[in-house]
Amino acid sequence: MKVLILGGGGREHAIGLAVSKSPDMEALFFTPGNAGTAAIGVNLEIAATDIDGVSGLCRKEHIDLVIVGPEQPLVLGMADHLRQNDVAVMGPSAGAARLEGSKSFAKDFMNRHAVPTARYRTFRSDNLDGALSYVDKEGAPIVVKASGLAGGKGAIVCNSVDDARMALRRLMEDCSLGDAGEEVVVESFMHGEEASVFVVTDGNNYVLLPSAQDHKQIGDGDTGVNTGGMGAYSPAPVLTMDVMRRVRAEIIEPTLRGMSDEGTPYQGILYCGLMITDAGPKVVEYNCRLGDPETQVVLPLLQSDALELFYRSATGTLSDYDLRIGPGAAACVVMASDGYPAKYETGRVISGIEVAQNQVQTTVFYAGVRSEGDELFTSGGRVLAVGSTGADLEEAIERAYSGCSQIHFDGAFYRTDIGRKGLARIQTT
Repeated sequence: MKVLILGGGGREHAIGLAVSKSPDMEALFFTPGNAGTAAIGVNLEIAATDIDGVSGLCRKEHIDLVIVGPEQPLVLGMADHLRQNDVAVMGPSAGAARLEGSKSFAKDFMNRHAVPTARYRTFRSDNLDGALSYVDKEGAPIVVKASGLAGGKGAIVCNSVDDARMALRRLMEDCSLGDAGEEVVVESFMHGEEASVFVVTDGNNYVLLPSAQDHKQIGDGDTGVNTGGMGAYSPAPVLTMDVMRRVRAEIIEPTLRGMSDEGTPYQGILYCGLMITDAGPKVVEYNCRLGDPETQVVLPLLQSDALELFYRSATGTLSDYDLRIGPGAAACVVMASDGYPAKYETGRVISGIEVAQNQVQTTVFYAGVRSEGDELFTSGGRVLAVGSTGADLEEAIERAYSGCSQIHFDGAFYRTDIGRKGLARIQTT
């Protein structure tokens, strides 16, 4: 099977590593890929959002399956165009991808289909006064979200009314996130613990990948600004069997049924970002693709054939798929450039990856990494993720941090508490 993966981050490197293990893999391509994907496939200088370029590549190379990593190509209609040209695609249609592309649409959808979520109001950018009045009335803490795509940085938790007013002005008046802030969702703050659930569906049937917990904030103890993700672990102990039964019955199945009823059947990956509250699980957000860095801990736990799983999702044949998940746990720690998620420098030499992988039993997922000859250099904010599996969560975390200690580049930093919530929960049960 010839496979094309769209994207160039750590998530796409992890997907590539997973599907490359399949005996059915014939050739693997990435657009645009990175220094890590170049070692397992062929990188091509085509943007993941270039619909015509990707379509032409599929014809030229006789691609059997396209796996879409990031959200933007899906929101733009990449899957629709490829399916119209008889290419199997792992990813939802543009209509279904609105669950991520528009938080306003997603919240209204949840309201229509009784999917539990936070109370909210939506405001257009020309109604700043209405939004300001709403937060004055609601009080704090409160959450202000850009409705459009914002690279994981559009949700702002505000601990005071003044902070909320400032966030609204930045989004709606200063256009700090561009078009993503043309609509703003203001929602009540949910108390609880966050976790991620990943659904693989062919439009009719679905299976669940291992659960995970991401660490969004830049600093230890979940402090500082939101990022694209500073680390993750799987499975998430907060998602007990009882909680997962409720997630299936109250969130996953109503969502899939609702999308089908509204004429946009959901086919691909559905990411449910959840808050586990005292009243039960509630949706924080939907994503229309695998998360980053959650992919780096979820896929390594699969024992069944990942390529077969994705192909069956893309071709509507998931009904009898045997999903096997291995024992133990996985963890990964993101190593970032000093200054991220704001301004940072690139072009710094990276060393120690071979030692981390060969001596400490870790897998290093490349993200903001480029190569020149035999040398590797930083090229982004989140540079790489150091991941490992273990017999239990403690062992997986220990191995991941041991790997981090072997890797060096100027200005490197990472959180030191990835997985601590999970360990604490395990120790108290």
